[in-house]
Amino acid sequence: MSAPTGAENPASPLQGLLQTIPGRVLEVMPLAPLQPLLGHIAAHVARDRPELFARLGPHARKRFLIDPIDLPIVMVLRPNPMRPRLRAFRRTEAPPFDAAIAGTFFNLLDMIDGTLDGDALFFSRDLQVSGDTEAVVALRNALDDFEGSALGSVVESFGPLSKPAALVVSALRAIRTGESS
Repeated sequence: MSAPTGAENPASPLQGLLQTIPGRVLEVMPLAPLQPLLGHIAAHVARDRPELFARLGPHARKRFLIDPIDLPIVMVLRPNPMRPRLRAFRRTEAPPFDAAIAGTFFNLLDMIDGTLDGDALFFSRDLQVSGDTEAVVALRNALDDFEGSALGSVVESFGPLSKPAALVVSALRAIRTGESS
């Protein structure tokens, strides 16, 4: 059984256009406003789920390149429990990393959220891994052990802004599937 790729053909030309909006916005948007948001996410997970980073053991200080291949940016996660960092870079900036995980944005999102299996994505070639594969396996195992929804936990971390954040996630998923939000 193959995992869904998230890159199925759009239902209509309008659907195809809607699916390109996040990438087009990120192409022209300065990344500076995105950095505090990503920093908040990393700090929240480290503070509220220290077992996630503890599960990484010696790999907690590694740099993980997260490459949503259908977006013009990449992210680098440094899950150091004392000073976690998640930063966005233009694809052309080529930041240094120890291990890389590449796939479509929605496959990566669903894998982090636990709705898609990373092993299935890997064996169906919808997810590519390079560099320190032992570190990637440790990260995957840590995410597998995450109780509840990792994405839900992050959305809830925005306090009074959690409802708008949930609406953004819902709208993104609706754009992908062609549903109305």
